Formats: sequence, structure tokens, C-alpha cells
Amino acid sequence: MHLLRLGPVDQETPAVRQDGVTYDLRPLTTEVDGAFLADDGVARVRAALAAGRLPVLEGADGLRRGAPVARPQAVICIGQNYAAHAAESGAAPPSNPIVFLKHPNTVVGPDDDVPLPPGAERVDWEVELAVVVGRRAYRLATPADALAHVAGYACVDDLSERAWQLDESGGQWSKGKCGPGFAPLGPALVPADEVDPAALGLRSWVNGEPRQDSTTADMIFDVAHIVHHLSQYMALEPGDVICTGTPQGVALSGRFDYLRDGDVVEIEIDGLGRQRHTVSATADVATAPAGTSA
Repeated sequence: MHLLRLGPVDQETPAVRQDGVTYDLRPLTTEVDGAFLADDGVARVRAALAAGRLPVLEGADGLRRGAPVARPQAVICIGQNYAAHAAESGAAPPSNPIVFLKHPNTVVGPDDDVPLPPGAERVDWEVELAVVVGRRAYRLATPADALAHVAGYACVDDLSERAWQLDESGGQWSKGKCGPGFAPLGPALVPADEVDPAALGLRSWVNGEPRQDSTTADMIFDVAHIVHHLSQYMALEPGDVICTGTPQGVALSGRFDYLRDGDVVEIEIDGLGRQRHTVSATADVATAPAGTSA
């Protein structure tokens, strides 16, 4: 079961795809957001599908794919969470999770054009597993408690401007992570009980050329550890997005060029889908999203 939001920016229709058919969720909810997830949204969708209460969404394949979760309050990121990526960045593997934030307005649809900020010269890609919180999590007792607070998983490209992140940030990475559109999310939110987050292949390409090819089994800190750890320092709210780190194969390694105007980035994660977005010096995520089909 894949939860989706399809249609123009700020006019997305909540939907669910199962067995190759896309159904309209509007008889059940006006939005896939934190409030819906906290109110047993996933279970209610399953019940509605089983009861045949959801109509087919006609023309779904021709609609723009929006981010599968609307208006997250927070986008929380984990840095250098794959040992090989830490090494290519010139750093030792961290002993505790490195945490930074992205502005919520970085979240856009998986195929929307990504604006190339004026003056940006070191824009980088990062395929990552995104965790979407389904229940409030604060001061969880153990990592074993953590996965019960996860609604599901999605693909995300944690784009970065490395000069702003590393040279101009004073050690706080968020300056280089917060360009509008710097977190294409989706195409789908897949319920947590349908995903093994410890055994997912994840890959990226730039202009059709392979860049990253790894597995979440190589994470230094797994999802349960991350959610538990974050909950010791902040209250995670339903709909919040956690980006769990990227494997080796980014431009920061020195092996590849940074992204330029017109470059096309593709990422995919096993079972969660694939996204494709163009880096554009003229894009405006507020008014001119890319109109690609599912």
C-alpha cells in the first residue's frame, strides 16, 4: 500500500495505490498529514480499502506527484551515518548521531524542479531513507520502543550546498541544507509494517550515470536507534520527517562534479519508489513545479 498526494501544488488529492490501482482518499480525509497519521490514518485506509469504500482516482497516472506527507513541522537529519560516506568526507565514523535541521519548506514533490540558488557552486545530491513519524515520541525508554512511533518510510534527496554547509556555517550544517526545494520527498509513503528499514537498497544517478549504490544495512545508527536518540533531545511530532543519512558516492568525495543548471538527479529505494528532478537556475518551487506523471 502506497499513500500518495497527487495534483498541483497546494491542491494535491490524497490517494492510495494498491495492486496497481490508485484510489481517491477524499471520502476518508482531506489530507495526508501529521493529524491524519496520528489518528490511525494508515489503519483506516486499510479498512476502507477492504470494505470497497474508496473510488478509483481517474487520471491518476497523469497527475503531478506531490510530497506524500503535507506540511511537516520539522525535517530532522542525520549526518555521516554510513561509514564509507564518512570516510569519503574525510571524517571518522561518528560515535553519536550528528543531527542538523532542514527548513520544512525544503520538502517538495519527488519530480519538482529543484531551484539552483544564486551563487551556489557546490550543490550535491544525497539519496536517503526518510522516516515519517506517526506518534509523538519524547523521552522514549529504549530503542525497542521507537519503531512503534514510525508511520512509514519514503525516499528523499537531501540536497546540500557544500560551501554554505562546511565553509560558511560555523560548524552548524543547516545553512547549506535549507535551500527551497532541497528535500524532494516521495513518491510514496509506505506503511512501516510493510518495510524492513534495515535491508533496503538505495541508489542515485546524475544525468543517467550511476553515483550511489548501497544498502541501509550499512547504516552506523539504525532507524530504531535514531528515533530513540532524537527523542531524548526533542519531541518528535506526527508528520515530522527524519532523513537518516546517505551512503558514499556524492560530489563531496571529489570523484564527481557538483550539480549544475539542467542536471537531472534520479534516486530510488527498494520498495519505496523512484524520483527524478532537474536542477534549474530559473525554477521557483512556489509557482513552477515540474508537472511529471506518476
